[in-house]
Amino acid sequence: MRVWFALALLLASSSALAYIGPGAGVSFLGSLWAVLAGIVIALFAILFWPIRYLVRRLRRGRSTPPRPTSE
Repeated sequence: MRVWFALALLLASSSALAYIGPGAGVSFLGSLWAVLAGIVIALFAILFWPIRYLVRRLRRGRSTPPRPTSE
């Protein structure tokens, strides 16, 4: 019932003729940019983790000196 009432109010209202200004748009775009950059960095970190683990494991295997074998 509340949804229908809110929808009726939105449809029946006229425009406010209010001026927001460029500052609100710039701050909105800045926050949107920050959220999108955070998501991209998080996805990159998650996808890069197995590659980083593999490289570290391969480097650790090369850097160890060979063990002397007893005959």
